Amino acid sequence: MSSSNLKPVMCTTERGVSLVELLVFIVVIGIAVGGMLAVFGQSARTSADPMIDKQARAIAESLLAEVLGRPFTYCDPDDANADSATSPAGCASQPEGMGPEPGETRYSGVTPFDNVNDYAGFAMNGITDAVGSPVADLAAYAARVAVTDAGAWNGLPAGETLLVTVTVDGPANHRVVLSGYRTRHAPNL
Repeated sequence: MSSSNLKPVMCTTERGVSLVELLVFIVVIGIAVGGMLAVFGQSARTSADPMIDKQARAIAESLLAEVLGRPFTYCDPDDANADSATSPAGCASQPEGMGPEPGETRYSGVTPFDNVNDYAGFAMNGITDAVGSPVADLAAYAARVAVTDAGAWNGLPAGETLLVTVTVDGPANHRVVLSGYRTRHAPNL
């Protein structure tokens, strides 16, 4: 025999993926993807509808801005000494108290809420604008306002700062709570 008829034998260590390895890989990936989908599904079921969240937050922000935009004075703003009183004793008639004065409402054009603490205990079922007209598509929402003395706060003595908390409840038991502080400025802005 001649050496030209012999072919060299090559040994390789390369090999493909066996059927068993491929099946194990598919099972492991399937379990991982199934677990992730279960977590995402649970999250989607328990999360609030984004539109409900946006509407509730917009209602709460708007009402909080309305309340905090009112004056915080020792006297009712209708009082003759409202601009100059430096204590409740300086009021010409009645000092401002927590809650609205008799006859005042959020919706009145004649005797509206005119001080931050007039909103203490205010509540509405179905959202209405400042003149009392229902806002379309917001009948399923309710809002309430709590106004409390914040006590000594940020270096100010007790009685000079109010904590305003607005709570809005929407469909599907969705709730948004926003709070803000209103301080009395010298003499009464």
